[in-house]
Amino acid sequence: MNVLGISAYYHDAAACLISDGKIVAAAQEERFTRKKHDEAFPKNAIRYCLESQRVPRDGIDAVVFYDKPLDKFVRILKTHFAVAPRSLRAFLEAMPRWVKRNLWVRLEIAETLSELGFDAPRSILFTEHHESHAASAFLASPFNDAAIVTLDGVGEWPTATIGVGEGNRIRLLREQNFPHSLGLLYSSFTYYTGFKVNSDEYKVMGLAPYGRPRYAERILDKLVSLNDDGSFKLDMRYFNYLGGLTMITPEFADLFEGPVREPESPITAHTMDVARSIQDVTEEIVGRIVREAHRLTGRERLCLAGGVALNCVANGKLLHTGPFREIWVAPAAHDAGGALGAALVAWHQVYDKPRQADGVTDAMHGCLLGPEFSPEEIEAFLQSQNCEYTKLGDAEWAPTIAKLLAGGAIVGMFKGRMEFGPRALGNRSILADARTADSPAKINRWIKFRESFRPFAPAVLEEKAQAYFELPQKSPYMLFTALVSEARRTREEPDDPSAPLGARLARVRSDIPGVTHLDYSARIQTVSKRDNPAFHALLSAFQELTGYGVLINTSLNVRGEPIVCRPEEAYRCFMKTGMDHLVLECYLISKNPPGSTT
Repeated sequence: MNVLGISAYYHDAAACLISDGKIVAAAQEERFTRKKHDEAFPKNAIRYCLESQRVPRDGIDAVVFYDKPLDKFVRILKTHFAVAPRSLRAFLEAMPRWVKRNLWVRLEIAETLSELGFDAPRSILFTEHHESHAASAFLASPFNDAAIVTLDGVGEWPTATIGVGEGNRIRLLREQNFPHSLGLLYSSFTYYTGFKVNSDEYKVMGLAPYGRPRYAERILDKLVSLNDDGSFKLDMRYFNYLGGLTMITPEFADLFEGPVREPESPITAHTMDVARSIQDVTEEIVGRIVREAHRLTGRERLCLAGGVALNCVANGKLLHTGPFREIWVAPAAHDAGGALGAALVAWHQVYDKPRQADGVTDAMHGCLLGPEFSPEEIEAFLQSQNCEYTKLGDAEWAPTIAKLLAGGAIVGMFKGRMEFGPRALGNRSILADARTADSPAKINRWIKFRESFRPFAPAVLEEKAQAYFELPQKSPYMLFTALVSEARRTREEPDDPSAPLGARLARVRSDIPGVTHLDYSARIQTVSKRDNPAFHALLSAFQELTGYGVLINTSLNVRGEPIVCRPEEAYRCFMKTGMDHLVLECYLISKNPPGSTT
């Protein structure tokens, strides 16, 4: 039995296939079209899911869309009418998309499947937006029962929910509704600090440790009326997203003592302070909502989803402050994961199929659910490029790459199935030695072509994680931050916020400086032999060689592009950047003579 889940039309469109209860394929449309956060109906992702699993022409039992377009359309109409005539321009811009596209999901599904050579499904179903998020969190988790919290911009009406999961069922108990939204509050500050909404929120999070929370009290006094249970109201005088084409009003800029930062302009102390302030407020709100979820449900475990759940700093704080014993965050917590959640709702709740949860193993298969390419396909591609390469045998693959990394090389890694979700987890990654202090600057400047303040994540052997980090549980999907162990930190003077940014970035803060952020934190990926044996073998070989089972891991792409999907994209990324070596499955390509690095 095959159930296809789909998300589309807003950002991060995706498709996911569940076959006889197993999540067998999932991918975001952006990886195929090369348009970052592509919102278009995910024809390419659907083709991949169905063709890679050899689904027969008449083999689609159900297609499930991740929200209810008509309900969302009603919300948009009511919102525009409520603030008219101020909303006229936004209304005229939005209506053609709805009338021509967004309201015709059933027709789009049928036409796309026909174009791809498949019969119409036996059923077309629709879930609610936050129901999809909740399902992607709980029904894919290792837990048999848990509290569920979803947080994002907005679905139909809800912007946040508290629920509970038991066995193969989820129930949503409480919701907060539009326009009062934590996701939209954070995105308003993304806009104000000069970054791209629905794309660059993680930059605000990464910038926050450089600043001081001197506007946090002002946010809580002026913008947000916050209750003890985490519910809140926004003062809409400061926000323009109800009927405008921008996120904020001029009064918002006046409140924070400066105009909207121009994109790509220098980052000032003011920008850092604003970022720190909204991050602190977000952590406070999330903490109150989570405590209320614990009070309502009485559960010991928590599942999180929605775009706000990608805020790994807030997630890390929850790990250390409680009240939940364990937390599992949906790896694709954003809208792409809605495709997965929608399919899970159909399988478990519509068709009432049982669910097995052992408390340890999730259903995501390491999130390695995308396309893979055979050695024969890759060798044919390399030969078409007249490229010199070395073929590595199974026994020499990990030791050879570990030796290059230990020598200071930066290596692109393309192996196995592509990751689903926003994080590269070792299969479409750029890797470097975490012991090297200058690796972050080199990768940011010569490979990623991105802002210097951006930190890098460590990939660490799961069984060695607590030797490096104060991490109370595993973190396979890079969705929690934790402090570097105190024993590994350098004994220097505290960070000086008034010092130049370059000087602050250059300081060595631990014996793994490549992954130690300004506040001694790190966004951690724990790597298990079960989920990714090849990456685990590489980390083990690096540990055997150096005594350190940890590497810098960042996504294989350049700024503004999605993570690579195909060999040709990996090769193009390698050739136009400062990477030293590229691994394509068992093939090693080098820019420099053997034994040398840049």
